[in-house]
Amino acid sequence: MTDEEQTAPAPTGDRPEKSGRSRRKRKSGRSEGRSLQYWMLVSSPDNFRKTRELGFTIQGLKSRHRRRVETMRVGDRLLYYVTGRMGFAATVTIASPMYEDHTPTWRSARRDEDYPWRVHIRPDIVLEDPDWIPAKDLAYRLDYVRKWPPEHWTLAFQGHIHALPRTDFGIIEDEIARSARLKRSLAG
Repeated sequence: MTDEEQTAPAPTGDRPEKSGRSRRKRKSGRSEGRSLQYWMLVSSPDNFRKTRELGFTIQGLKSRHRRRVETMRVGDRLLYYVTGRMGFAATVTIASPMYEDHTPTWRSARRDEDYPWRVHIRPDIVLEDPDWIPAKDLAYRLDYVRKWPPEHWTLAFQGHIHALPRTDFGIIEDEIARSARLKRSLAG
């Protein structure tokens, strides 16, 4: 009998025979059977302006959030909450897997922060600054915000990137879309 004719030994116990393929998760950027995820990016006005200048084609995320950004997949949705103004400004769709790029684009209080984890994005709805949706008008409707006492609702908008429930994303995006429609109807 040659080596090619030998058969693999029968599996022992209840364990299935190994296929020889790695069980590591693929990081291809495709959804591969999982449902979409919904994200909120907390951005400074300057960094949001920079993303706007880039035509909402790319978004960098802070270095400490690598693991979270690795879970983002093509088709996931992202909305922007802008600090200072405390408002929702835009929604986009993730258009690429995460990649690393240290080109200085966005700014942080930390000098060594260069937002290296990046994804390509596609704009969905982008509001002009005066039309941003005040978070205080929607916070009481969001399940995500209920994690905090009502008097401390603003704590929900601390940090950089947050996973949101689909319903919360929908509530916010509906208001952004309503504001965009109102602006168009007033314009012409």
